[in-house]
Amino acid sequence: MFKKILIANRGEIACRVIRTCKEMGIKSVAVYSDADENSMHADLADESICIGGTASSESYLVIEKIIQACIESKAEAIHPGYGFLSENEEFAKALEKEKIVFIGPGKRAIVSMGDKIESKKIAEKAGVNVIPGFTEAIADADQAVQVANDIGYPVMLKASAGGGGKGMRVVYSDSECKDGFERAKNESQASFGDDRIFAEKFITEPHHVEIQVLADEVGNTVYLGERECSIQRRHQKVIEESPSPFISDETRKKMGEQAVALAKAVNYKSAGTVEFIVDKDQQFYFLEMNTRLQVEHPVTELVTGVDLVEKMIRIAAGEELDLEQDKIISKGWAIESRIYAEDPYRDFMPSIGRLTKYLTPESSKEVRIDTGIREGSEVSMFYDPMIAKLITYGRNRNEAIEKMLGAIDQYVITGVSHNLNFLSSIMQNETFQSGYTTTNFIEEQYQDGFKGEQATSEERELVAALLTAYHTSRLKRMISYQDLPNHWTISIHGEQIEVLIKESKSSLIAVIGSREFDVNLNALPNDPRVRCEINDDEFICRLCIALQVTN
Repeated sequence: MFKKILIANRGEIACRVIRTCKEMGIKSVAVYSDADENSMHADLADESICIGGTASSESYLVIEKIIQACIESKAEAIHPGYGFLSENEEFAKALEKEKIVFIGPGKRAIVSMGDKIESKKIAEKAGVNVIPGFTEAIADADQAVQVANDIGYPVMLKASAGGGGKGMRVVYSDSECKDGFERAKNESQASFGDDRIFAEKFITEPHHVEIQVLADEVGNTVYLGERECSIQRRHQKVIEESPSPFISDETRKKMGEQAVALAKAVNYKSAGTVEFIVDKDQQFYFLEMNTRLQVEHPVTELVTGVDLVEKMIRIAAGEELDLEQDKIISKGWAIESRIYAEDPYRDFMPSIGRLTKYLTPESSKEVRIDTGIREGSEVSMFYDPMIAKLITYGRNRNEAIEKMLGAIDQYVITGVSHNLNFLSSIMQNETFQSGYTTTNFIEEQYQDGFKGEQATSEERELVAALLTAYHTSRLKRMISYQDLPNHWTISIHGEQIEVLIKESKSSLIAVIGSREFDVNLNALPNDPRVRCEINDDEFICRLCIALQVTN
C-alpha cells in the first residue's frame, strides 16, 4: 500500500480524499494556488506545496508543476479528484513516464470514453443500448439539417469532446438546427479545442440515471446500484439521490449489467460511472462514461457502505476487489444537495466574496457535509462556486427528504448569496416528492425563475408567534416581567398580526385570534439559529428582528 499520496485538486474533493487517506493511515500531500494559501484542504493535509498562479491554468492544470510537487514530496501516487486533470490523457502519460501511480483508469479508458463519438461506437459494440443518431462528426450546418431530418426532430446536437452541458443544443426545426449547430460548434471549440459535433435523438420526458462501477486490474467488475440525477439546471446537476425513485428492479439490473459490459470493453479499472438517459417507459440509452470519481458519489457510499475513494486507492495499489455482485446490498435512501454561491433570485448569478458567517448542521450517520469551505473562506471567481455538498440518509425517501429539510434549516451562510432557499423549495415540491422527476423539472416547475415561496396564513401566524416569544424572552433578561408589554403587532409582508403573549410554567404562549402557540425556545449565545418547539413541532430558524411596542 502507498505510504504517501498527493491530491491534484482543491476544495471539497481534496478534503474528501484527504479524509480517506487519514483513515487508511496514508500521508497526504496537498497542492495549492496563490489564492488557496489559507485554504482548508492545504491545512488538512500532512504536507502542502504551493504550485503558483491563482488561475487554474497557472496552477492546478499545469502538469509539470503537479509532477514536480509529487517528486519533491516523494509521494508514490496521485489522486486527481474530479475536474482539472482527472480525465487528461497527457497527465496519465506523464505520470507513467515518471513512474508515479495514477489513482484512476488506464489511458485507453480515458481516451475512448472521453470522446463522445468513439465511446458511443464502443458501447454499441459491447451490447449497450445507444440513442439512435449519427455517430460521425457532422461537416456543416447543411449536413446537420439532413441528419436531423433522418433522425426526426427533436434532435440533440452534442460536442464530441463535451461535458458539463457545453456544446449542446436541442433543436426542433431546420432553422433551429442550423443556428444550433454553429453555436454548439463554436462553444465546443472554445471550451475543449475540438469543434466536432454529432447528433442523436432527443428523448422526451428524460430521466438521468447513472450506474456506479468498480473494477480492478484483473477484470473483476461490479456495479453498486444507481443514482438519479435528473434535477439539473443548464445541464448541471443540482440534486442527486440513490436509489432512483423511478426505475424498477428489472431495469436497474439490466442497466448495471450493461454498465459492467462497457467497463470491461475498455479494460476499465477504478471507480467510474456509466450514465444513461431513461424514457418514460423505462427504455434506457447510453449517454456517456465518466472514468473519474463523480461529484455525487457520496449518495452511493451512504446506501452501500462502500468508501469509493478507498477502493480507488486499493485498486491503484494492485489489490483485487473484495466485492461480489450478489452480495452488494443497497439499504435506505440518500439525497445530495449541491450548495452553491449564487443568487437564485437573480437567475442564479454567481456570487463571490468572503463567508462572514458559516455554520453547518451537526454531522452524523444521517447528515454528511463534504466541503472545502469554512468561516472566513473566500469564494473566488477563479474556481467552481460550490460551497458544499449536503447529503442526508434515511430509512426511506421521505425520511431522507425530511432530514434534508432539517439540515438546510440549520445552515447559516452570510457574506455571499447562496441557493439554500431554492434547495429547500425543491425538497418541498410536490412533483419532486412524488419521485417522478425528469431533466425538465426546474424548467417546468420554475418557469418564471425562482421567486421564493409564499407563506400561508398559518405559517405567517406561526412566525409571528415565534418572533413575539423570542423577543419577549430577550426582554425578560433586561426588565421585570411585570413591566413587559403583552400585546404586540408583527408586520409580515405588510400584514399586521396582533399577538397576545402569556407565560406558562416552562414556555411562552402566543395567542393570535382563536389560536394558541405554546413556544419553547432554545437559543444559544452568538448563534443566529434558534431551535424551538411550537405546539410540540420542532423548528430551527435564523432570526433578524425589528419589533415595536404598540400602545
